[in-house]
Amino acid sequence: MPRLPRCLIVFGMILSTSLFADSAPDPWPEITRETRPWTRWWWPGNAVDATGLTTQLKAFAAAGLGGVEITPIYGARGAEDRYIPYLTPAWMDALRHTGETARELGLGVDMATGTGWPFGGPWVDVSDGSHKLILDEAQLAGTPTAMMVKRAGPGGEGRVIDPYSPAALSRYLAPFSKAFVDFPRDLVRGQFHDSFEYYGAEWTGELSATFAALHGYSLNDYAAELLGEAPANPEMLGRLKSDYRATLSQLHLSYLETWRDWSHTRGWLVRNQSHGAPANLLDLYGAVDIPETETFGSTPFAIPGLRRDPADVRPADDLPEPLMMQMAASAAHVMGHPLISSETCTWLREHWKVALAYAKPEIDRLFVNGINHVFYHGTVYSPPDTPWPGWLFYASTQFNPNNPWWRDFGALNHYVTRVQSVLQRGRPDHDVLIYWPFFDVIDDPAGLMQQYGVHHVSWLTESPAGRLARQLQRSGIGTDFVSDAQLLASAPGPGNTLQTPGHRYRILLVPATDRMPVATLARLRDLATAGVKIRFVDSLPADVPGLGQLAERRAAFAELLASSAFAEPVPSSDIVPAIAALGIRQETFPRHGLEYIRRSTTTGHDYFVTNLSAQDVDAWITLGTAAAQVVVLDPLDDRFGLARLRRNAEGRAEVRLQLAAGRSLILRVSDHADPTTSYSAWLYVRPEATAVELTQPWEVTFLTGGPELPAGFSTPDLRPWTDQVSDPLTQAFSGTAVYRTTFELPAGFAPDGGWRLDLGDVRESARVRLNGHDLGTAWSVPFVLHVGDAIRPGRNELEIEVTNLAANRIREMDRQGITWRNMHEINFVNINYRPFDASSWPVTPSGLIGPVRLIPLHRLPES
Repeated sequence: MPRLPRCLIVFGMILSTSLFADSAPDPWPEITRETRPWTRWWWPGNAVDATGLTTQLKAFAAAGLGGVEITPIYGARGAEDRYIPYLTPAWMDALRHTGETARELGLGVDMATGTGWPFGGPWVDVSDGSHKLILDEAQLAGTPTAMMVKRAGPGGEGRVIDPYSPAALSRYLAPFSKAFVDFPRDLVRGQFHDSFEYYGAEWTGELSATFAALHGYSLNDYAAELLGEAPANPEMLGRLKSDYRATLSQLHLSYLETWRDWSHTRGWLVRNQSHGAPANLLDLYGAVDIPETETFGSTPFAIPGLRRDPADVRPADDLPEPLMMQMAASAAHVMGHPLISSETCTWLREHWKVALAYAKPEIDRLFVNGINHVFYHGTVYSPPDTPWPGWLFYASTQFNPNNPWWRDFGALNHYVTRVQSVLQRGRPDHDVLIYWPFFDVIDDPAGLMQQYGVHHVSWLTESPAGRLARQLQRSGIGTDFVSDAQLLASAPGPGNTLQTPGHRYRILLVPATDRMPVATLARLRDLATAGVKIRFVDSLPADVPGLGQLAERRAAFAELLASSAFAEPVPSSDIVPAIAALGIRQETFPRHGLEYIRRSTTTGHDYFVTNLSAQDVDAWITLGTAAAQVVVLDPLDDRFGLARLRRNAEGRAEVRLQLAAGRSLILRVSDHADPTTSYSAWLYVRPEATAVELTQPWEVTFLTGGPELPAGFSTPDLRPWTDQVSDPLTQAFSGTAVYRTTFELPAGFAPDGGWRLDLGDVRESARVRLNGHDLGTAWSVPFVLHVGDAIRPGRNELEIEVTNLAANRIREMDRQGITWRNMHEINFVNINYRPFDASSWPVTPSGLIGPVRLIPLHRLPES
């Protein structure tokens, strides 16, 4: 029996950790297919059938997914006789079956407008394909890039389309129009376009005419300078290339709008990954219904217990960047799009080495940067008769039913659903809009067509705008970016605010800018004259961009700068107190190492708060909004209750917040207390320093997995099951084992705050039952659960079902030379895009490592 601290045997009853009365209304928003996470669903070779489709869709629904995005790709070896050519009647039948089955299951369906990526196919002729820029007899011309669709599915192989030609795109879409002429509109929610990967696309037939119309001179007059075959001074060359790049930006936006309008006429939404394009990403993201960012690689969070082996992650100079996430969210906020999605967890770790715990902080980082519609990357269709591990994609986290942690995947999805249900309601609530000086980015004498993607983003992070956004966010001030075109579409709002098409901002900040169009500066003058709060940071804009009609534009620019409407620039070192003095709301979460996002509602505000730091937080947090009542909601286990509130010396509301490293909470803040709600108080506790460690022997039985179930064993202490060297099957096994033990709790031993069960080190997720009561699934760090009233005096029975990674089973298959990599094309690469071979991997520790402890909790008195 564990030895109990004597000082604890003083409490009279075991308290439930239920935090709300039975009569209290459920504060959680409605669950819909959009509030649930979705997944990208690759169809290898389009080798799908009704049975397999139904089986996987049922598995998706049972796991708590909300929908799929279908992207056909290259197929599996040996399955060629199952291939279905793209857009043929048989393929359309498969899509119809998918849509009908998904509808019955409450799932949604999106699809890529093509196979693989980017857009292209066998019906794209040379003239409609992408072209590189060349000189032909001293004139600019195009030559085919010869780029073919990457990872194309059967029937989708062919040239990549010209990404600047709406006419070429219309011809590309014609086969889709024909294939879908009699297709029910409600079976597909939307169309998807992946990130801009039209490599080398520098030319289109409309380039010269569009350039002349935009800039008032002929690009051919500077053809040799543009292509580096005649000398040019750097400033002139930067201006010339700025005009060229601005033209590509406008052409690609028109291309995107053509796709959007075609989709809308058929009742479909459009999702677009704008990043990678040689264009103003804010305009591209803002032009579609659901702008989508992506995370690629993993972030080195300092959360204790969150493992990150350097051998299993991508290089440290290419990490997920919050400011890039913010670009997509900003465009949605500014333009009024309610959903902002993300391709999520691409290359989070090496194949088969991703635990559910690794996904949570990456997703939390997305949430606090405005993302509210997660798409996992991703899931591969695999026929039921395919041997384990089934068909696979080469660059993803394997969110598929063959992954052993699929049995606990629903717990992650439940968490994501709870958070998204809050983040999709209400409205964005950032006060500050930051002008994004796109023309500074494109004024560069180096190179030709430039792409602005999610990798190596110094063009954003090292810019004055990026540094300003980061400075304000670290000071607790929410910000969005705005483009020139979006500013032109904005107007003065009530109370000297700035009203964009989608949101009202209290102030517009213009960071140090070298190049600003005359039209933008004129708009700033008009807005400032109308009373909109505008502040330049560090300096006024310096000059106009581009080369055409330079003298005339400079004269107009100088006249505008002389306007009395503009206040003196504010040094960046003084910007936080300067805008705070103007009534800009400032949150104090960052002072405590917390990250957050705030959204406004009809009754107040919702906050999502996450602790991605190394330290637990127990503090009074001053809110930036009025608060008469705060309800705390825990999306991990659904608990909720009334938070403790007080007023500081300035009369501002402060809320008591206890948040362990790695955990997250939602604060529902109401402007007025609702006397009709009967929520119980949120439980604030102090853990007892002396925990009760469970040191009894454990019985371990293997439940499910493969390649074979090892024999069960008894152990006097906890250690990885992979340490059972007497049974070599334990080192090759991937699946689930149950750990059983009993312990005695003396009568009358009941701390007034209840008990917390701390599982210690878990490899990698655990379902827990105490005395037959389900306590939940511990899948993220810290691996702790609330015991509630499941514990009892006397004898207690504890069962913990632990599921590990697939890494050891894959390692053993490679050691034995078993063929499992059976895909065409890139079959199969590791995280560094080299041939995959797990045979030299060390054995991955698996199982319950502990220590397992019961932690007595003391209720904290009001203070």
